[in-house]
Parts: sequence; structure tokens; C-alpha cells
Amino acid sequence: MLGDKDFVAPEHRATGVGTGGLEITALDRGDKFAQMRAGTLGAIHSWELVTAVDGPGTRMTVFFSGCPLRCLYCHNPDTMQMKNGETVTSEELLRRILRYKPVFTSTGGGLTISGGEVLMQPTFAATLLAGAKAAGIHTTIDTSGYLGAACSDEMLETIDLVLLDVKSGDPETYKKVTGRELQPTLDFGRRVADKGVEIWLRFVLVPGLTDDTANVEAVADYAATLPTVTRVEVLPFHQMGRDKWASLGMRYELEDTPPPTTQETEQVRDIFRARGLSVY
Repeated sequence: MLGDKDFVAPEHRATGVGTGGLEITALDRGDKFAQMRAGTLGAIHSWELVTAVDGPGTRMTVFFSGCPLRCLYCHNPDTMQMKNGETVTSEELLRRILRYKPVFTSTGGGLTISGGEVLMQPTFAATLLAGAKAAGIHTTIDTSGYLGAACSDEMLETIDLVLLDVKSGDPETYKKVTGRELQPTLDFGRRVADKGVEIWLRFVLVPGLTDDTANVEAVADYAATLPTVTRVEVLPFHQMGRDKWASLGMRYELEDTPPPTTQETEQVRDIFRARGLSVY
């Protein structure tokens, strides 16, 4: 997944600190994988404090490394490979998370786990979510839902909000955007809604790629079937991640794609509003 979160109000996103302030754990290969399987060690790209971006209130957002999707508009392609992340223990991260509990309490914020793709490391995510939930901290995951089968019912019980990135409503377009299949995302969203977990649905509007009216209507129709969707965010495509692709030696296929106009974005938002959804 994306680094899609930076499409939302980037002016309100703090400068990331990487893994600064966190103790990095160096282990041999066998011990590393054993702890990762146990959920006590994870591959982390970065963390930061943000407001009004990754859920309600002020949040500590932890970005996992590793993602099975290859989204053409990915803003953070440096999160795609898990091997590029720093190894951090769940104990170390929870220590940092608990430090900000007074801020979360005063602002209605909490913990958001993002990526990369959270569910590439499900046992580590489950450990963090359970620890935060036990401390009375609001929890959110930002996910494409493609690996939703890896999210256990027990994990869902520790999640207050799911930021569900629905890249497309048309299977062929979804495959073009991500390199993967749409159905797992749809299945996960329905499962989350059936569990009564709140959903904020996100859709990135890319001219010439995801802006076909039938495609947008398919996403809107899907969103309208999920009773726990309280918010839809239509996120205009931008070119802010382009330099990262170049620095990684990766081909950026949307180099000549312009951002949508304000009018085009509002027209798409109106499609969601017509189905009774709250749209931003």
C-alpha cells in the first residue's frame, strides 16, 4: 500500500523522524524471524505525530515496512520492501506510544498503524494494538484490505477504526493500479462492517486512471453497503512522491499525469454524497 496517507492535507503532516528516538534491535537472522513470528519484533519504516490526517485527534502514526501492492501512485515506495525497515520491539514502541497518552486523551487521538501494509506483519500489529487498547488508547489501522484474511477476529476486537483504501471499484482497473485483485479488499471491508468496526473509506482520484464515472460509482455503491462507513475521503492525486521513485531507480508511470482540478474532485465527491455518505 501507499503511502497514500500523504494525499490528505499534507500541510498538516509533521516532518517524519524516521525511527529516531526508538531503540533499534539487532539480532541474528534466526532470532529475528522467531521474534517477528511471535509478534514481539517488527520492521518499521518510521513514526510521527500528526493531526487531522490518520484518524481523529492527534495521533502517533507508525509506518510498517513491506507491502504486497505496487500502486502506480504510491507516495512512499521506500516502504514497499520489508527488508528495508528497521527492527524495533513491540515493547519499545509501546513505551513510546504510552508516553503520548495524555496528548491522545486531550485531543481525542490515539495510535494509527500504517505502512507499507499493516497486515504484512499481522502478529506484530496485533501485539501493538492489544497493548494500546489495554491502555485505553484509541486504535486505527490504515490498510488496503488486500491481506484482510490475516487480520484475526481477535485483532479486529482491538481496532476502533479502519482506514480502508479502496483503489478502484472495477477489478481490471484495480489490477492496473496495484498489480493485485480487488476482491480481497471488498471482502475485508464487509467483514469489518459486520463486526461493527468504524470505517473511513479512502479513494485516490487519478485522472485517466481511476476517474472513470463507472469506476467511481462502483466504489460509491460499495461504500454505501457498509453500515459502519462514517466518512469517505476523496484524495486528489499529486506528484509529491515522484522523486522517491527516481531515487530508488524505479520507473514512475504517472510522470505525465496531472492532478485533478478542484471541479473534477468535487464532481467525484458528489457521486459519493448522492448515496448519503459524508464526504471530505
